[in-house]
Amino acid sequence: MKTAKEYLDSIKEMNFEIYLFGERIREHWENPIIKPTRNCVASTYELAEKPEYEALLTATSHLSGKKINRFCHIHQSIDDLVKKSKMERVLGAYTGSCFQRCVGMDSLNALSMVTYDIDQKYGTEYNKRFLKFLRYVQDEDLVCDGAMTDAKADRSLRPSEQADPDQYLHVVEEKPDGIIARGAKLHQTGAVNSHEIIVMPTRTMREDDKDYAISFAVPSDTKGIIYIYGRQSSDTRKAEGGDIDTGNIMYGGQECMVVFEDVFVPWDRIFMYKEWDFAGDLVEKFASYHRQSYACKAGIGDALIGATQLIAEYQGTAAASHIKDRILEMIHLNETIHCCSLACAHEGHKEPSGTYYVNPLWANVTKLHVTRHPYEIARLAQEIAGGIMVTMPSERDFKDPNIGKYVSKYLKGVEGVPIENRVRILRLIENITLGMGAVCYLTESMHGAGSPQAQKIMIGRTSNIDRMKDAAKRLCGIKA
Repeated sequence: MKTAKEYLDSIKEMNFEIYLFGERIREHWENPIIKPTRNCVASTYELAEKPEYEALLTATSHLSGKKINRFCHIHQSIDDLVKKSKMERVLGAYTGSCFQRCVGMDSLNALSMVTYDIDQKYGTEYNKRFLKFLRYVQDEDLVCDGAMTDAKADRSLRPSEQADPDQYLHVVEEKPDGIIARGAKLHQTGAVNSHEIIVMPTRTMREDDKDYAISFAVPSDTKGIIYIYGRQSSDTRKAEGGDIDTGNIMYGGQECMVVFEDVFVPWDRIFMYKEWDFAGDLVEKFASYHRQSYACKAGIGDALIGATQLIAEYQGTAAASHIKDRILEMIHLNETIHCCSLACAHEGHKEPSGTYYVNPLWANVTKLHVTRHPYEIARLAQEIAGGIMVTMPSERDFKDPNIGKYVSKYLKGVEGVPIENRVRILRLIENITLGMGAVCYLTESMHGAGSPQAQKIMIGRTSNIDRMKDAAKRLCGIKA
């Protein structure tokens, strides 16, 4: 397995075409806005090396029998599904951010099932191709970006009905040795921190949409792939030279628009091609796995609750009964998220491919909770922190020889607590609930792995309302 340093060195060697604030970023490994996000991914390698985390962050490959990073693993048991949830919470608390490897892991597991199912129906060899790719990913300990969300344009129209056919990624040319793909994938978490991009369709398809029913994997620096880096609140603070005002001084998340401008894909890297009837199945299986993955928000919640308890102590409000009550409510909501993620893992099952799949109903319940609870946890954290969280002077003012003494004097909290400690914790709460970290904690909670309506549709589709009606009839004596 790679070490954290080996991962960072391997990404440095990649020739990405990245644009940030209208400029091409050449030395991407030194960019102060990108660098913390890479450190975040590197933590998934770092913790895998630590004995106390080995059971969660490593697994045994069912292909090679070797020890591998769990992010490259195909779930072989209920225990694997449970450890995945626990691993994600640990990493969420460790980084206070999005560590960016869940989408790739969930893509691999979904494809391990759907490629097998396509082969069973059509006699294709997608699963053989996929397993060859998977072995490569495991042996090299690679980061994969799972690319699902298309631009979509007019949401009322299907892919083949769009005025601009490129609004959904599609095949524009077929060659003897592969295909040419064009389009874009949006909201791509950790894309410029990945070694490989795994493309999947974004929705169910009809036969008219078959050119859009495509799944494949290519190296992330393949010619024709262009990365347009997404903005985040307060993102330029990372480039100011200090660290206090960033809040999270070590880690950060990342989203990109990824443009595929006539990208060549060889046949042996294609895992679905025009099997439109399996597009929806791939989307649903990936989505269920990824909705389970939001156990990471319980981990970020751990960091936020810890910060909230600390700021209450630093400001002298920790003993107040209403503060205690609010922190207990934050814990209750946070644990609910993790309980649901563990439940859908414990109720998982083995698919015909041999891969273990989560309970899709409870995976969607998990994610629906995540669209709500982090927002309430963040609101309570802001209430306890107070308005000073967003009105206090900057780090430069704090250190200025002329006015720094006033900042230190009037930002003082409880006697004996260093002023800088109070400022750092306030900035961390600001980061997670309003700033750069809010992308990972709040916006991802709402829209990542599908918006709330997507979960409600799947809950309605997978729950058994007839069983509930039968229970009611039996209890009140209705025979018909």
